[in-house]
Amino acid sequence: MGLTISLVVFFGVALAVMLRFKVVGYGGAFVAMMFGFYLASTGAADTVNSLMGAVVDALPDL
Repeated sequence: MGLTISLVVFFGVALAVMLRFKVVGYGGAFVAMMFGFYLASTGAADTVNSLMGAVVDALPDL
């Protein structure tokens, strides 16, 4: 649970920074948000969660 909240905060901050520096517009941010929302309700959600968990576990070993 803590990992999920941390990643949500991370991606939220990253999106806010991209909006601030006009790397992505509000339309692109909305599309990214909706893609993530709908991706979470598909069968790919477990795979994405496993992949992100593996990446987070591998980071301290770098």
